[in-house]
Amino acid sequence: MTDHPRPLLVRPHWQDLSGPWGFAADDEDRGLAGGWHRDPGPYTRTIIVPYPPESELSGLRETAPRRVVWYRRTLCPDRAPGPDERLLLHFGAVDYRARVWVNGVHLGEHEGGHTPFSFDVTDALVPGEEQVVVVRAEDEWDDATQPRGKQDWRAEPHDVWYHRTTGIWQPVWAEVVPALHIRRLHWTPDVPGAAVTMEVELSRTPDPDVDVHVVLTLGEEVLADQTCRTAQRDGRWVIAIPAARHQLEQARLLWTPERPTLLDARVELLRDGRTVDAVTSYAGLRSTGIRDGRFLLNGQPRFLRLVLAQNYWPGSHLAAPDPGALRREVELAKELGFNGVRVHQKIEDPRFLAWCDRLGMMVWSELPSAYEYAPRTVERLTREWLEVVARDRSHPCVVTWVPFNESWGVWHSADVPEQRHATAALYHLTKALDGTRPVISNDGWEHTESDIWGLHDYAPTGASIRERYADREALARILTDRPPARRVALLGDPARRGQPVVLSEIGGLSLRPEAGAAWHGYAAVGSTGELGEEFARLIDAVLDSPELAGFCWTQLTDTEQETNGLLTAAREPKLPVEAVRRVLTRPARSTPAEAIDAARRAARQED
Repeated sequence: MTDHPRPLLVRPHWQDLSGPWGFAADDEDRGLAGGWHRDPGPYTRTIIVPYPPESELSGLRETAPRRVVWYRRTLCPDRAPGPDERLLLHFGAVDYRARVWVNGVHLGEHEGGHTPFSFDVTDALVPGEEQVVVVRAEDEWDDATQPRGKQDWRAEPHDVWYHRTTGIWQPVWAEVVPALHIRRLHWTPDVPGAAVTMEVELSRTPDPDVDVHVVLTLGEEVLADQTCRTAQRDGRWVIAIPAARHQLEQARLLWTPERPTLLDARVELLRDGRTVDAVTSYAGLRSTGIRDGRFLLNGQPRFLRLVLAQNYWPGSHLAAPDPGALRREVELAKELGFNGVRVHQKIEDPRFLAWCDRLGMMVWSELPSAYEYAPRTVERLTREWLEVVARDRSHPCVVTWVPFNESWGVWHSADVPEQRHATAALYHLTKALDGTRPVISNDGWEHTESDIWGLHDYAPTGASIRERYADREALARILTDRPPARRVALLGDPARRGQPVVLSEIGGLSLRPEAGAAWHGYAAVGSTGELGEEFARLIDAVLDSPELAGFCWTQLTDTEQETNGLLTAAREPKLPVEAVRRVLTRPARSTPAEAIDAARRAARQED
């Protein structure tokens, strides 16, 4: 269910709390002392959730910085929880620090503007009455230790930074669950072992023991049916998939961008054969890795054709204007010929990842950066990154983790050991949580430990790309003493494990920027014809390199004043889609199998 706000753990009955909420700005931070969590008086305006107040779709369009905002609404549960049930209140994301009350009862707090949290509101309910939900969101817009991504700290957007996103900006929803229920569910594929590992976290320790029953299916075909008994709150089991043991059979079960096969899952908690809780989910059977300078998908070299995705909409900013827009964003990138997206400085809505899973789009997941280095920065980044990896590590589309970008927030990594340790530490922490995916310590330059060496190279011409990445000797010079940017590519003496080199930002061409614009892109062209020619020259140069393992084009859409998208902010193509696709999908020299596959497809078409 890709419209469900939590697509990997779905119960059929849930209540969407989007729509009108009471709203109050608290510029003087008087609300806590004034008891606004109990007083309806301050909420004189209306905001449409989940759109941030800075956006038009919120109904407010208030772009002035706000440190504290409050939300209020009444909640009439679709049904009241029974004697052995609980009512949970879920928030997809609230930027940056949230406190929540129901009927004046403080439920708790959450810090981190991009990750979900939930509260059990059952004990705060007043039987037979409307329930009042109040949220206080604190967003210190000029606190540079706060992970913010590309949200501007100035009053108005400048350069490559955009309007802020304050408060609630992802779905709010409620569901009634059994007192003993499945709280978390994770899947880890094992392609060589023809299995997936299932991790289940329960809401509490079961007493007495319960059975966990899982069924994996592909259409009507049952691939696995397994029951596991547990007396623990956390369980981990290997679910064998016998059909995947046969190499020829395995091919139809594997997840790829061309054939994004997903295995449907139903997981039940059983006690004495009676269902206590049941959820649906899905898993993708695929592997990722690196070897000999190539990125691997399912053990085979895969050339990465990524596009930088800001996933920002004019009317709603970081929040999608509607669930369909999330699907359309994936479709647009795929229609253009890309096989992956690098979601830039944003943790995207899980429904976007679900569409990437279903439509076949690889994802580089990147943590929004802070901009000032301090112990508090490290603490905040680490806490939020742990929640990101926990939320998204079951998505087969996510193929790479990126905790830092271009040394943002660790500006002096080359000279300050603590900052180098920070990027290396998050690399190792990520690998400790998920050893199945490549991790990039600091994309762009100044890599400490990385499984992929991502370089940002806004070369003005295809000829310069050809010269820089012509062969192994040229590539070695780039990685040592002649980096494409003004910062070194590698710091210290990182272990060499056959890391692929990916030009993880290139292009940035702006079509006819406005005169006097403060920022438009890394280069400007005057016509669509010139845009198409320069695009083709740069992409051809990358595809002709025998050493490069992929690229990421900057960028998918125009965003605020950054007008270097292949699509306008309204998602209209600047070049014919088929022309872009023809350029992007030409076989890469570094991946000979692509040319072989292309020849086979051409032969079949002739027949």
